[in-house]
Amino acid sequence: MPTPLLFELPAFFLGLLFGSFLNVCISRLPEHLSLSKPRSHCPHCQHTIAWYDNIPLLSWILLRARCRHCKLPISWRYPAVELSFALWLTFAARTAFPLLKPGISTNAFAATTIDAIALAILGFLLIGLLVMDWQTHTLPDAFTLTGTVIGFLLLCIRAAYLPPHAYDLILHGQNPLTSVGGTVDNGNVILIGSEHLVLGRILGIAVTASLLLLIRFLYQQLRHREGLGLGDIKLVAMITAFLGFWLAAFAIFLGFILCAIYAVTLIGRHRATSTTRLPLGAFLAIGGLIAAILGAPVIAWYSSLF
Repeated sequence: MPTPLLFELPAFFLGLLFGSFLNVCISRLPEHLSLSKPRSHCPHCQHTIAWYDNIPLLSWILLRARCRHCKLPISWRYPAVELSFALWLTFAARTAFPLLKPGISTNAFAATTIDAIALAILGFLLIGLLVMDWQTHTLPDAFTLTGTVIGFLLLCIRAAYLPPHAYDLILHGQNPLTSVGGTVDNGNVILIGSEHLVLGRILGIAVTASLLLLIRFLYQQLRHREGLGLGDIKLVAMITAFLGFWLAAFAIFLGFILCAIYAVTLIGRHRATSTTRLPLGAFLAIGGLIAAILGAPVIAWYSSLF
């Protein structure tokens, strides 16, 4: 009997490799540097890192978190990012376990595969943006805008494999419609599932982005300074492209709550004031990661209360 380990173990090791590449993105994209040149090097002594000192997670442990040449510390961020994405990719692979079940239909196979790929890419982008915003207060377009396009394209592909009549929306039910020729048609006007899914996602992206743009505008009018960056708005659009409106709304809610708690904590410890710049994007990314995992059951539980 197949087990999830068939997906999870390869995904974990693959996640470590991609996590290492994610560290390169985190280090170089905010500085607008090339991802391929120069080769990986120590940020202190600039010495090129040999392949045996660049094995994800393992090299950091064997080197005892210090550069082989200058002996200065290697940040814990590197193994943390590698391990975080390895665990995330393992989780994404577990969602693909139904692919091993005998008799799975072509549509179900394709849909499950696309969902797992989308989840993996979303995690890669959000973990990277989380760290970049926390360290540099930047949210590069190479991640946010590119991620929005990728998320929407994956949704369009996903829409092609919907089961018959799934997500169909009846716009007018049993309402007489008069044609040009004067005849009366008592049929329904239906937005088919793929149209409903794609158009709904476009509307969701527009609504969430517009909501944050409105907040940005009102804050500028009241305080006469910028309170919400355009990068945060692009990040929310990206989350919506992958997760849809309601899960994105849940992510936004979590992000603002977590950021507010962090701000109050800093002010209480006299480490910040009301004008201190906060990494809101990092908290929105955390909200997106939580929403991707727990958002659907939480929203279903909340809806059941009414």
